[in-house]
Amino acid sequence: MTAMIRASFLYFALVMGAGFLLGSVRVLFVVPHLGERWAELAEMPIMAMVIVVAAGYILRRYPEVQTRGRVLVVGFTALALSVSAELVLAVVLQSQSLAEYLASRDKISGSVYLVMLVVFALMPRLRLAHHP
Repeated sequence: MTAMIRASFLYFALVMGAGFLLGSVRVLFVVPHLGERWAELAEMPIMAMVIVVAAGYILRRYPEVQTRGRVLVVGFTALALSVSAELVLAVVLQSQSLAEYLASRDKISGSVYLVMLVVFALMPRLRLAHHP
């Protein structure tokens, strides 16, 4: 059980940390040139690769979580941590209500982002299927 919690936190931290760094670059350098939607969409393939690499790393670092059920728990726990962190950042730091935050999301890039959240949750399981 402890390995699943540690793996979940590490998976969350790796992906969230990369997302924070990429988000900083996106906001400062890419949004002024491409706009919010295109900047977010341009970031998605990079984040997809981060997710793939982070999920593989988790499987190598925590071999005890390498069962179908356990990797799903790891992925969905990391997803819960990620969504919670994002909502806290939006509501507390940006002084937005949850409704305001959701309404502020671009419909196109926001939809792709939702798909990426599902990919994030499922990637440890998908990588397990191809893990040596």
